[in-house]
Amino acid sequence: MPSPRASQALSRFTVLDLTRVRSGPTCVRQLADWGANVIKIDALMEDAAGEQPGGPRGGSDFQNLHRNKRAMTLNLKDARGLEVFKRLAAKADVVVENFRPDVKAKLGIDYESLRKINPRLVYGSISGFGQDGPYHKRPGFDQIAQGMGGLMSITGAPGEGPMRVGIPVADLTAGLFCATGILTALLEREVSGEGQWVQTSLLQAQIFMLDFQAARWLMEKDVAKQAGNNHPTSIPTGVFKTSDGYINIATTGGRIWERCAQAIGAPELLSNPDYATAPARSKNRDALNAVIGKLTEKKSTDTWVSELNAAGVPCGPIYSIDQMFEDDQVKHLGIAQDVPNAENRQIRLVGQPVTLSRTPSRMAARPPEFGEQTDEVLAEFGFAASEIAELRQAKVV
Repeated sequence: MPSPRASQALSRFTVLDLTRVRSGPTCVRQLADWGANVIKIDALMEDAAGEQPGGPRGGSDFQNLHRNKRAMTLNLKDARGLEVFKRLAAKADVVVENFRPDVKAKLGIDYESLRKINPRLVYGSISGFGQDGPYHKRPGFDQIAQGMGGLMSITGAPGEGPMRVGIPVADLTAGLFCATGILTALLEREVSGEGQWVQTSLLQAQIFMLDFQAARWLMEKDVAKQAGNNHPTSIPTGVFKTSDGYINIATTGGRIWERCAQAIGAPELLSNPDYATAPARSKNRDALNAVIGKLTEKKSTDTWVSELNAAGVPCGPIYSIDQMFEDDQVKHLGIAQDVPNAENRQIRLVGQPVTLSRTPSRMAARPPEFGEQTDEVLAEFGFAASEIAELRQAKVV
């Protein structure tokens, strides 16, 4: 068993990680960061899913996705390799994969095959479009899901065409939702004693993330459009220029609008019929933003952040990523964390955004090198030294 663990919260669970690229590793990272015994299976075979891992193993992206795990090599295209994997799966609690839906069946490691040898197994699958249906064999990619999931149609400035967001939001949320499903299935297993198949896709995750914008269509038949930096319903909310940069101001409701008008030195806006009510402010959004912008340009960002917050108006600076990590509150939260390693490498990554009072998560181990703990893992699962030697000689591991 790996030592030390990132947390004691999930330390009783063993996870076999067959994932690649981003959505799957994001899912498994959640389990690893909360202390699960995660074993990353490095494939000694041609990439069955037709995908390539993102970036070099020593790069920041790989390091961020695969901390707090161990790794072993295994050739799943070899019959002996398949038998090895089944012996591991027989003792594991969770298997996670994000192959295209038909790949796992071809390899013989699909849920129905594995549940026969371990009925308690929780099996997590992430795909581009779902495990079945007209698109299920299509290769999945984050930006494709952003487009098909409606997000790009509401992102960006009006009239400038669809725009992707600056992070792979479909990949990341699909991973997070799969992790949530796995944890839910593990909780349910404590009652039923049985595992189950947890499924999600980039497309489903992206649609879910539309949230109130999707509900506006489903309930009111209102198709949301691009609004740039303006909030679609809370007005005025958006980006305003200051004397030395930009600031976000958010007014959610009449009382905050009143505070905002007073704080920017324009109480007359409150009695102006063009801005007195929420519908009026919505109708005259551009004119109101222009008035506010002329006022905010007169003071610095720091001054406005101080004055507006003192008045109870939600606001904040707009940071570049390096500026964000220098913010006093970000430093206080301690979300940027160093990863200990015997090689004295400088590895600093983003930690979990959730804290638990008794069993917190931490950076416990650097990401593993290719197949680094193969012998160690196999021994823990009951393989004799002679078996391991034979498997190595046969290039199964």
